Amino acid sequence: MKKVFKGMLLSSLALMLSVAVGCSSQQNTSSPTAEQPKAEEKSAYPTKPIEVVVPAGAGGDTDRNTRVIAKYLEKELGQPVVVTNVGGAGGSTGTKKVLDANADGYTVLSFHNSMLLNKIMGLVDFSYPEMELAGIGISDLGNTFMVNSNSQFTDLPSLIEYAKANPKKVSIATEVGGFTHLQLLALQQATGTEFNIVDVGGAAEKLTALLGGQIDINPTAIGLVKSYIDSGELRSLGVMADERISSMPDVPTFKEQGVDIVFDKFFFWGFPKGTPQEVVSTFSAALEKVVNNEELKKELDGFVVTPVYMNGEEAVKHMTEAEAYYKQLLGK
Repeated sequence: MKKVFKGMLLSSLALMLSVAVGCSSQQNTSSPTAEQPKAEEKSAYPTKPIEVVVPAGAGGDTDRNTRVIAKYLEKELGQPVVVTNVGGAGGSTGTKKVLDANADGYTVLSFHNSMLLNKIMGLVDFSYPEMELAGIGISDLGNTFMVNSNSQFTDLPSLIEYAKANPKKVSIATEVGGFTHLQLLALQQATGTEFNIVDVGGAAEKLTALLGGQIDINPTAIGLVKSYIDSGELRSLGVMADERISSMPDVPTFKEQGVDIVFDKFFFWGFPKGTPQEVVSTFSAALEKVVNNEELKKELDGFVVTPVYMNGEEAVKHMTEAEAYYKQLLGK
């Protein structure tokens, strides 16, 4: 009897132990499964359309470059990438809209060097350190000063000579604190000239004013006005690059005309501070694929700009160096 009872007891203990181990095993395997939806949720971005804010009007180089890249980003991200133009205050209005948006990855800024200048000039109290940068996608070395084809200025030296003898007589279209304003300040400092600054609006309005003879000089991206150069309606006084642009070999640089000024206009993408890193990384990876897309390169070649990818960390380094250069030019 004792042996039977002992056998029954051992059998019961073995059964209880088996059940306990089984439950433990089920709990251990179910725990990762419970976490799996979170992992899937992270990797699912984006699940809805992404708004890209361009802090400038339609028709300019920022708007044009953004829309081209956005078209290719849609294919990589699998969601609509909707471009919204929010002009005003030299780009500060649109930038602030992004900074104040939800940090969920569905509002992104596409802008350029002017954001740095707005902070340096004391116009705003925010800049790239207040953002999560996804990277830089385009570099434009075709920064130029354009004149009407019937202008008395045939090259940069003729402009400088006249401007020195006639301070503030030559009108130039720019926005105080903007990227072209910095180029103008650099020219004035390097040559001892002084121009009459006229704010006529965005890129489209500046072009109209130049064609109509309301202004003498329009600082712009040469890719925006290439068709007018080809038709003979406008003339470039030179580009602010180290060497001539291969697609426009007849246009001289400022340097070879005796004015050592070089400017690189870079176009970056950034999210509000606090945007999850995995979201920024996903967007950045898509941007890199787009920039390396051969079809995109061919399309941008017609705009005289260069697709160049820098990730967030590289973009911060590049912008920090540019900021130091701008401060040096402005004596700040």
